Amino acid sequence: MIEKINSPADLRKLRISELETVASEIRRQIIETVSQTGGHLASSLGAVELTIALHYIFDTPKDKLVWDVGHQCYAHKILTGRRTLLSTLRQYKGISGFPNRAESEYDEFGVGHAGTAIAAALGMMASRDIRHGKEKIVAIVGDGSLSSGLAWEGLNNASQMNSDITIIINDNEMSISKSLGAITTYLSKASSGHLYTAVRNEFEKIIKGMPVLSETFLKMARKFEVSLKLLSPGLLFEEMGFRYFGPIDGHNFRDLTTILGNVKSLKGPTIVHLLTKKGKGYEPAEVDPVKFHGIGKFEKETGKTAKKPESYSSVVGNLLLELFKNHPDRAAISAAMLEGTGITKLKQQFPERVFDVGIAEQFAVTFAAGLSAAGIYPYVAIYSTFLQRAYDSVIHDAAIQNLPMALLIDRAGIVGADGATHQGVFDISYLLPVPNMVLMAPADKDELIEMIKIVNQIKAPAAIRYPRGEALSLDIKHNKIVLGTGTVEREGGDIAIFACGSMVKSSLEAADILEKRKIDTTVINLRFIKPIDKELIIKTAANVKAVMTVEEGSKIGGVGELIASIIAESCIRKPIKVIAIDDKFIPHGEQNLLRSLSGLDTDSLVKEALNLIKNL
Repeated sequence: MIEKINSPADLRKLRISELETVASEIRRQIIETVSQTGGHLASSLGAVELTIALHYIFDTPKDKLVWDVGHQCYAHKILTGRRTLLSTLRQYKGISGFPNRAESEYDEFGVGHAGTAIAAALGMMASRDIRHGKEKIVAIVGDGSLSSGLAWEGLNNASQMNSDITIIINDNEMSISKSLGAITTYLSKASSGHLYTAVRNEFEKIIKGMPVLSETFLKMARKFEVSLKLLSPGLLFEEMGFRYFGPIDGHNFRDLTTILGNVKSLKGPTIVHLLTKKGKGYEPAEVDPVKFHGIGKFEKETGKTAKKPESYSSVVGNLLLELFKNHPDRAAISAAMLEGTGITKLKQQFPERVFDVGIAEQFAVTFAAGLSAAGIYPYVAIYSTFLQRAYDSVIHDAAIQNLPMALLIDRAGIVGADGATHQGVFDISYLLPVPNMVLMAPADKDELIEMIKIVNQIKAPAAIRYPRGEALSLDIKHNKIVLGTGTVEREGGDIAIFACGSMVKSSLEAADILEKRKIDTTVINLRFIKPIDKELIIKTAANVKAVMTVEEGSKIGGVGELIASIIAESCIRKPIKVIAIDDKFIPHGEQNLLRSLSGLDTDSLVKEALNLIKNL
């Protein structure tokens, strides 16, 4: 049936009784595709009926659907003309794993981080009202996203603006990890026992069975309804100025289409609270929705995945586990990413010292600052792309007060298939200018281990950036880590390559190839981006014919520009080539392919070095 659906207009021609078939076929295609490409499976499976119902009731793309995070958007892509493109999901030049304005008119707002939908939808609502438009605006928000401060800023302003907007809360009690916090506990009242729903339904049956309703009885009924709402999570939202409907079975088409059809005609801010099951319709994902949140290729028949090599995240998690056993004055913090950052076991063994604060990165850093100020050393395990949200906290709460803490920056550099919203390429540029900040980049897992072991000795906020993927052990000089010093991995008099973190490996490989071309190469493993080893930089630059810098981060404001300025200020006249990511966003695709396209692979480094020597 879905082969006949090339747009939501085709979907609206169907009978409600046919939507179940559409849902089954969409689930099959999603499972088939993600088993081959990887992707966000469990969340997309849980939102199939909701997505169908939204496009069935609302006149998209005239009416606007604004997705939060976008993990659940695969059914949306299938229904909006991209069914045949789903096989290219998250591949280079294929369709994005998230809503993308450049991809489709149905993707009203690009997204990849949580909490943005309500604010963006309110902006669209205000635009509509200024233009005197008539379109409906619908924001779809997961319960996990409600741990984000930005989402609550949106709710606060929605009630204040008091215009027509519908907010769908897709409540599956999960973000990536299990959702935590007071709001999730509050919402869970709806799904733990269903007392409110059961009592309300029985009361409605009694009302409908009465032939004549007196005014006195109606007043009593209204009072009973108000009292009943004390059992409902809707009370909070109604006190904020919303009309609240729910909780509703998010997999029942009759309920969904009825309630959405009624809500469509209402004026003012409205919340519809749905209960859904993450991974719905695929048993392995229902049993383990965390594993199937973001997953690589797998056997669709069994759900089995290939064994992954040890990752940098797991190295961090295992090391912290050992450190915590002997150091009771240490704590760890995750922003809804216990599994992703490798500290699930740490949480299990030390629950009183490991804090999952939900999707609240700004809070995570300021909370860490508070721990530090009171004598506990904190490790904040966080993705590079998500640390962007906590930048003010890094400056205002950590750096200005010079509070010791460790920012363990996971997924630094090119991440791959999740695309522009997730590439961790800006952390060097945004942390370098911050006074008191220490910034490190290990070349391999052994350096990462040593850096984490000594980071608490640095009496300042310190960050360690490390990449996504397999944890490598390189054949390099594993000298003792000393604050602000780099190390010479090999020496040569023709060209020097200053390599940062993950780029040490490709720089050494390039040096081997250049040696065969009779070009002697010095390779410097910087280790510290800040404070950087100025003495080593000046000494090395003075003794070679040309200089290259290599980093898996933005060229603007990066380590290459810093090194170039150090050499220039020392009045050393040498040609310098800064190799980094140009002033553009990196799309989705396979990691090594994107590195190659960015000029960060071994062959590209060799080519740049040869050109530099040739033009001397």
